[in-house]
Amino acid sequence: MANPYDTLPPTAFWRSGVVTEQPKAVHGIYRPKYPIGPDSKIMTAGSCFAQHIHHALRVQDWSVLDLESPNGGFPQEALAKYGYGQFSGRYGNIYTLRQMVQLLCEAFGISKPSDPVWQRSDGRFIDAQRPTVEPDGFDTPDMVLQARNDHLKAVRQLFEQTEVFIFTLGGTETWMHKDTGTVFPTAPGVIASPRHPNAFRFHNFTQNQILRELKVLRDFGRKISGSFKMLLTVSPVPMTATASGMHILSANTYSKSTLRAAVGEFAQAHHDVDYFPSYELITNPMSHGAFYGDNMRNVRTSGVDCAMDTFFAAHDANNAPSKAQTEAHPNDLDPACEDVLLSPIKEQTTETGRAS
Repeated sequence: MANPYDTLPPTAFWRSGVVTEQPKAVHGIYRPKYPIGPDSKIMTAGSCFAQHIHHALRVQDWSVLDLESPNGGFPQEALAKYGYGQFSGRYGNIYTLRQMVQLLCEAFGISKPSDPVWQRSDGRFIDAQRPTVEPDGFDTPDMVLQARNDHLKAVRQLFEQTEVFIFTLGGTETWMHKDTGTVFPTAPGVIASPRHPNAFRFHNFTQNQILRELKVLRDFGRKISGSFKMLLTVSPVPMTATASGMHILSANTYSKSTLRAAVGEFAQAHHDVDYFPSYELITNPMSHGAFYGDNMRNVRTSGVDCAMDTFFAAHDANNAPSKAQTEAHPNDLDPACEDVLLSPIKEQTTETGRAS
């Protein structure tokens, strides 16, 4: 008597789908719901790993949007120092969905985040929602707010043009304003401090909360454009530190599995939402950790190539980049990441830099 597994394809079994496959080319792991091509207007955002995605799309001359980087052939390193060219907007790392929704609500005049200006120990002021885009800080809080207003105009224009929004979810842990629910990309005191540090608390998002944020984000996008689509990814980069009280290994497992479960459930429920398995490709046991640097956090160029070659092959098979083509345009900049500042031990840099 046949059983339900007798007719399943090789991709359904661990041995044929993983053990006997090449980790750099796992067949059938990504089957897009909808086409994305070089002419699609793509917006990128998310945690530090999203910088690699943005860079790979730009190298292959895809229409990845960028409305804030200046023209004029400035050195890439100089642009990155000031938060340009890392994502489609100069918003810096967005680790949680709540922060992304919060940014869009602010850009479209729906609400404003609490405590937008924090002060560093040297007396300079920073934008609390993008604390590293101005490494020298600002002279006054008013200068911070003016720069943010210019940024918000660009974000609004960017989102109105977007056809495919690629968002990389980084983690579930955040620091939140107790009274208003405003979240921030880093904890008070790490880079700068708010006026009232006791007004903040640690928060760890649950799967149901993430699902609610995904719904808000999708509804917002569809309201702006009827052709709006989302492609979700989960960062394969482990957390630097946790404030949850758990061991970092357990905390990281909770965070990544919660994100993966939420995006999987949401993508299955919506035809215009897809999931790209960069997390699975890079954490694949068959790679034996080869896609990570010595600190077991940084993703090497070979890992980024593995993920992005899979993406391009699925969407543009006739013009998929070869390994030689991608290596001719390496990830030449360290991905800027506030998360690394949480560690009391300085991260060791490897092939692709500080942290992702």
